Amino acid sequence: MAIISYLDEVLRQRGITSKQLCQQIDITEANLSILRSGKAKGIRFSTINKICYYLQCDVGDILKFDGNFDEEIVDE
Repeated sequence: MAIISYLDEVLRQRGITSKQLCQQIDITEANLSILRSGKAKGIRFSTINKICYYLQCDVGDILKFDGNFDEEIVDE
């Protein structure tokens, strides 16, 4: 995957559990787990906004581009 999730690292730095984050941003633990693992196919801007607001971080702190083209992504 060309986009790498650093959400676990940011949670650890902030001393916040994924369960606490789920409660604050109103997302299921299963969906947050998909985001944390980097297996998400997409994410809503509103969800990123909530995560960044609650964790007081920037988008670039939780998501990074690895410089590679992911050929699994297909534009429709």
